[in-house]
Amino acid sequence: MSAVVIRGAQLADGTRTDVRVDGGVVVELGSVAGGGRTVDADGLLLLPGFVDLHTHLRQPGGEGSETVLTGSRAAAAGGYTAVHAMPNTAPTADTPGVVEQVAALGEEAGYVDVRPIGAVSKGREGVELAELVAMARSRARVRMFSDDGSCVADPLLMRRALEYARIVDGVIAQHAEEPRLTAGAQLHDGAVAADLGLQGWPAVAEEAIIARDALLAESTDSRLHVCHVSTAGSVEVVRWAKARGIRITAEVTPHHLWLTDEAARGYDARFKVNPPLRTAEDVDVLRAALADGTIDAVATDHAPHPAEAKRSEWSAAAMGMVGLESAVLVVQAAVVETGLLGWPEVERAMSRRPAEIAGLADAARPIAVGRVADLVLLDPSARRRFDVGDLAGRSTNSPYLGQELPGRVVATFFRGVPTVLDGRVREPEEIGADR
Repeated sequence: MSAVVIRGAQLADGTRTDVRVDGGVVVELGSVAGGGRTVDADGLLLLPGFVDLHTHLRQPGGEGSETVLTGSRAAAAGGYTAVHAMPNTAPTADTPGVVEQVAALGEEAGYVDVRPIGAVSKGREGVELAELVAMARSRARVRMFSDDGSCVADPLLMRRALEYARIVDGVIAQHAEEPRLTAGAQLHDGAVAADLGLQGWPAVAEEAIIARDALLAESTDSRLHVCHVSTAGSVEVVRWAKARGIRITAEVTPHHLWLTDEAARGYDARFKVNPPLRTAEDVDVLRAALADGTIDAVATDHAPHPAEAKRSEWSAAAMGMVGLESAVLVVQAAVVETGLLGWPEVERAMSRRPAEIAGLADAARPIAVGRVADLVLLDPSARRRFDVGDLAGRSTNSPYLGQELPGRVVATFFRGVPTVLDGRVREPEEIGADR
């Protein structure tokens, strides 16, 4: 593995430094001498590589939408060095064999650290507990469990899952949606849904499950993570639970920080997502909650779909949007350029806190000598139109196509090897040559 010297980078705290990477780790900070590949980072921001707690890689079974390889390339393009793959695959990632397969595919791809999330229930059917302990003790070392895409609606099953997760020092990541309140729902229950004649999706369907599960987590002294928080009321429930001392964490997506249900007025299904886009008031509360730490992390909920799944009438279209490549750009637009967060707080929300939640000890550390060299170089001064050419995955269902977004990922380093250089995702043979 050849050495890399990153010259003149700015860290999140404003410090300018050179960084020397060798053998996959940071070996020197400051004024660095010596040879190796040199990357000019003048005017660029250097952060720890991003960690995504919520990625849909679709493989096995959904390769028409994404594969572990293509999703890993999308992640690298967005500055990510670790992603957590949701288990809504076919077959479901509910056994050691399937999670080990996903982990092996990630290692083979070599762009990011792919960490499988195990299903809570067999087949994600919400009836019988999956093999949580066996998945945790497998080679995949699963520590997060979720039925994402479906809520663990049965309180008894959820309580048992929390108890088993505690045994393996794991966390249950809940898709908070009371299914009896959202049957047939299409869009946030508000003025826009009424105008469009779409069945409303009430905020309380999310908030009620979070409140219930917070109490279950308290009763079992277990860790609960709330996926894709989307309402102001949910923020208040999470804030209450944290004040009570409950072991709860929460994530928000970039699209819930930036878009509102007004985007759906043209019936463009790129904006159809679960949970739905909410109101401007909800967006303001979510941003403030990320800034004050009530919401711990930004997670993409990257959900690729083939074109035909989105090119249909709204009610028949698939829910979800891709988001790995655009995440930090949207975060910059939503909370940095609005003055709510500085880059140290972005580092916290996109690198350190998600790594802590997932148990990735080294990824939770700041850039320092001896740290594994999972790094991203950003140009925060860039501003450009986001288009299909910016997408490195297999699907193109991005809600940001055609929008002007700030920032640009210039380079990503995974274990010291550049996976992205000059804004271009490198090919596997190029990466292999540097190992």
